[in-house]
Amino acid sequence: MSAVRIDVLTIFPGWFEGPLTTSLLGRAITDGVVDVRVHDLRDWTTDRHRSVDDAPYGGGAGMVMRADVWIDACEAVWNDLDAEVTRGRTVRGDDPPATETYTAGGSRPRTVLLTPRGRPLTQALATELAAEDRLVLLCGRYEGIDERVHELVATDEVSVGDYVLFGGEVAAAAVIETVTRLVPGVLGNQTSPAEESFTSGLLEYPHYTRPAEVRGHRVPEVLASGDHGAVARWRDQRSRELTRERRPDLLGDPEGA
Repeated sequence: MSAVRIDVLTIFPGWFEGPLTTSLLGRAITDGVVDVRVHDLRDWTTDRHRSVDDAPYGGGAGMVMRADVWIDACEAVWNDLDAEVTRGRTVRGDDPPATETYTAGGSRPRTVLLTPRGRPLTQALATELAAEDRLVLLCGRYEGIDERVHELVATDEVSVGDYVLFGGEVAAAAVIETVTRLVPGVLGNQTSPAEESFTSGLLEYPHYTRPAEVRGHRVPEVLASGDHGAVARWRDQRSRELTRERRPDLLGDPEGA
């Protein structure tokens, strides 16, 4: 089975050096189970300043990332072409429309733009994305990205929460972790994902290990009883109690009534 491939486009490729070499994800990449490739968006710029942004039409605060650079970069990454091949092929100013396109086979891989206005990242969405052979993640910066990137490039828009980050790198790292840990061969125990929070619609039950007592707090007796049926029932009950207490919305009760 070929490795699941994830391409990341960013203006800060060095940001990913730590996350992609650490722990289980780093080992999965080293072992060839997952193939993660990070690309510098500035490789597709055409000016000596390597500019990826410009002032917004209509005025306003901040700078907006340019559509032409993003489109050139994505077409190249989709088709495994070098930056020199595709640089400058999109429409710029009064230039005539480009006559060549580089979408492989007339289609594009699942291309995810990380944005606050996107679909919330959930375990269900991670499972959906993990079924893809290839993903392309787009990390925006500044005030935003030209709307034509949303329209012409992205197949999906994903948000990691109702808050605003400096850029899409943290969000992309979250997507990479949630997706790759579902790929067979990444986790040592493949039953683990099935028992975790959100997979079953509930928060995960509490965990305990040695020592049996810590500052007067003992491990629940049922966990040391050896009765697997009783342990399973206890875990299910505690999952439901925790979910009702902390995330009632998962039970269809947004107000916790």
